[in-house]
Amino acid sequence: MTISQMSQTLFYLIEQQANSEKAVTYLRQQTDALQAEPKNATFYRVFTALPRFVGKQPIEVPADMAFALERVRPGFTVTGWTLDRLARVWWLLQLPVDDQTAYVNTISQLFKAGELNELVALYSALPVLAHPEAWRFQATEGIRNNIADVQSAIMLHNPYPRDYFDEAAWNQMVLKAFFTDKDVTQITGLNERKNARLAQTLADYAAERRAAGRSLPPHIEELM
Repeated sequence: MTISQMSQTLFYLIEQQANSEKAVTYLRQQTDALQAEPKNATFYRVFTALPRFVGKQPIEVPADMAFALERVRPGFTVTGWTLDRLARVWWLLQLPVDDQTAYVNTISQLFKAGELNELVALYSALPVLAHPEAWRFQATEGIRNNIADVQSAIMLHNPYPRDYFDEAAWNQMVLKAFFTDKDVTQITGLNERKNARLAQTLADYAAERRAAGRSLPPHIEELM
């Protein structure tokens, strides 16, 4: 995947979905300003302000756009997103990537300070950010987070855990998905990353539930 390819594809989708040319013009203007003078203050201000300029309406993803996104980044989807979430993920791709330390530090500050919708966008962006290995710890933090929407952003329809989690982190995510009643069929790579340790852990969990007279979560037996 190249950042520029993904940025162009997402921007084309934003142009299709935006209610006004004013919103698209705003995005172009902010990109030009950031490229002319790449200040963190500008980057943060726009990231926070985007919903006011583009709106929060749900987007529709045409089949050709879904195909284009999959081709640029296998497993990546924006289906079910709102326009502000889409615009925020696109905006993250405008940050210069050459200096890895500066890049990671700048985005990490957003993770530390973000409100709910900002965090959802940030975790949704993990598969398309530069320097992907640098985000492993942040991704596992997203799973430990007890906010349902944030958990879903990293657990469901997100190829990052499939591609970058080690076995222990992957197994912990799947177990947490069962604990929190997520639809595990929406975990990208669920069948690809089956493993013996996960099967044993889920078998033990199922046994505990049976002993307590509780029903088993849907689909757990398929992974045991």
